[in-house]
Amino acid sequence: MRTITKVGAFGAGLTLTFGVAFGIGNAVGPVDTEPTTAHDDPGHDDPAHGDTPDETAEAPAAPAAEQPGGLQISERGYTLVPPSEPLRAGEPTDFRFRILGPDGEPLTDYETSHEKDLHLIVVRRDLSGFQHVHPVLGADGVWSVPLTFETAGDHRVFADFTPAGDPDGSLTLGADLAVTGDYTPRALPEPVRTATVDGYTVTMAGDLTAGADSELTLSVSRDGEPVTDLEPYLGAYGHLVALRAGDLAYLHVHPEGAPGDGETPAGPEIAFSTTAPSAGDYRLYLDFKHEGEVHTAEFTATAGAGDGTREEPGGGHGGH
Repeated sequence: MRTITKVGAFGAGLTLTFGVAFGIGNAVGPVDTEPTTAHDDPGHDDPAHGDTPDETAEAPAAPAAEQPGGLQISERGYTLVPPSEPLRAGEPTDFRFRILGPDGEPLTDYETSHEKDLHLIVVRRDLSGFQHVHPVLGADGVWSVPLTFETAGDHRVFADFTPAGDPDGSLTLGADLAVTGDYTPRALPEPVRTATVDGYTVTMAGDLTAGADSELTLSVSRDGEPVTDLEPYLGAYGHLVALRAGDLAYLHVHPEGAPGDGETPAGPEIAFSTTAPSAGDYRLYLDFKHEGEVHTAEFTATAGAGDGTREEPGGGHGGH
């Protein structure tokens, strides 16, 4: 009998929760705004002061819900600075970018998370063309990685990292990129239970339910036989990136446990426990390694309505 493992935000072991997005694209500015109250006088509505409540006064503002990762280009004083030169589809490029710290200088000190100091995710805004790469940091604080954008169109780039010494831990910044060339839009693929990649078949069991804990199990096979010798990749047997259709809210998750711990099997099943914040469509990207090669299986999953959900942001199925 298998054990379902819970996954958490990249670099953590907690169950994942996106939250609800309040902005799309390159929103810049502070996100930890303190709620304000309607009155400065602490005794304004206190019956002991002989006053009656003012029915026309504004109620205290509700605290802002926590935003999911990747919706902002700047957060907690850190800013992602993408390349300014034009990008063209199909042309190899030395993709270079910086992370500026709260002092405005390039950040050069990072904490290693899952064997890397920074994980870079690139995807077109219609959720095609997914890439997960690991740039190299120069002494001047500039990250670089060979990268080819195969198709034209608006892309989103996500930098997932942990600043050294920051008590708030990891964060994900996102920025839009324009890639020139002949653009052909692609509709979001319909939800299916099976994906094939490089001769492997990956089957997904379980369903997403908005606002409730949901179990997903991804099983890997090849030529009809279960793969039971998955290899460690960045310290785990499987990595899952989830992007919400519409606003591309981001979460990078990993199963608990570790290869060689005596408890975590090397396949064929990789189990996750997730909570989707809203009803609607999500695109899932599973990275796994076998026989020295990393493969990525992609799925569309639809989160059904559940208690405590909010309206789906950014449009419905295929709404990009």
